Amino acid sequence: MKVTTVGIDLAKNVFQLHGVNEYGKTVIKKQIRRDQMAEFFVNLPACLIGMEACGSAHHWARKLQGFGHTVKLMAPQFVKPYVKTNKNDSADAEAICEAVARPNMRFVPIKNIEQQAVLALHRVRQGFVKARTAQANQIRGLLSEFGLIVPQGIGYIASRVPELIEDASNELPGSFRILVQRLLDHLKELDRQVDELEMQIVKWHRQSDASNKLAQVPGIGPITASALVASLGDAKNFDGGRQVAAWLGLVPKQHSSGGKQNLLGISKRGDTYLRTLLIHGARSVIYRAQHKPESCSWINGVVSRRNKNVAAVALANKNARIVWALLANEREFQPDYTTAKVAT
Repeated sequence: MKVTTVGIDLAKNVFQLHGVNEYGKTVIKKQIRRDQMAEFFVNLPACLIGMEACGSAHHWARKLQGFGHTVKLMAPQFVKPYVKTNKNDSADAEAICEAVARPNMRFVPIKNIEQQAVLALHRVRQGFVKARTAQANQIRGLLSEFGLIVPQGIGYIASRVPELIEDASNELPGSFRILVQRLLDHLKELDRQVDELEMQIVKWHRQSDASNKLAQVPGIGPITASALVASLGDAKNFDGGRQVAAWLGLVPKQHSSGGKQNLLGISKRGDTYLRTLLIHGARSVIYRAQHKPESCSWINGVVSRRNKNVAAVALANKNARIVWALLANEREFQPDYTTAKVAT
């Protein structure tokens, strides 16, 4: 009997499959090795395939789509409620098969190779940035043990620390001076790696029309624009700008019951990296708006009513909606754009 839906529980070497026919009856329940995946699905008639969005999921989604199948990825937290018994590979595959057929399920856009490559640059750059910050804090902490305090800010490390280790009056041991110099060299190497990766991201940004379009929005630069384009993919997969903002965790979290609405802080769901970039970009806009009140009336109005943190999140939410409108409708950014009023 024809298989209509297949759930795949991905792993490193052994994959669990669960397939059902049009009546929901189980017709496939087996394990296959990684090297058997392509051979199995190339001979299987076209069907709906569901997988959790995890390691190698986008690779297999592209490969199975090439065989003519319809592939959909889901966030693992949306699949978990469909697990009926104790967790194991077989139960997970059955839950995935059940979840992918639900009409109200939310799916993860499948990324192409270029998108994954650009996001890899972002992830590695962010890792170097964290390592650079940790290295700077370690240098500052070690010097504080000897009563030498370096002001906060990574820029002070490069300007103040070499003077401290060269100063003979502070009585630092020679071995410690050599150690701090080693840490400084490591910090410079991390800084160089960050700059090189940033140059690669900017180079890709300049070659992308969509990324250049987003960079025209105040609060969105090359780093944020390229990350958004690579993560969103086809913006038409989202129903609207608010769904993009909710996908990034920039909307209020609800805890409502009995008809009484209770809105909390932002949900902080989705990609933390993208949300952080948008909020930091919004902070820079708020800082500049203090000096140009006539050109930033909307954000200045929000700042006058609420604190700057709330205003930054509000602007990040607005920018997320603008990003969707620009990508989904293929428009250019217009600072003075207003929606046309419907005639009554």
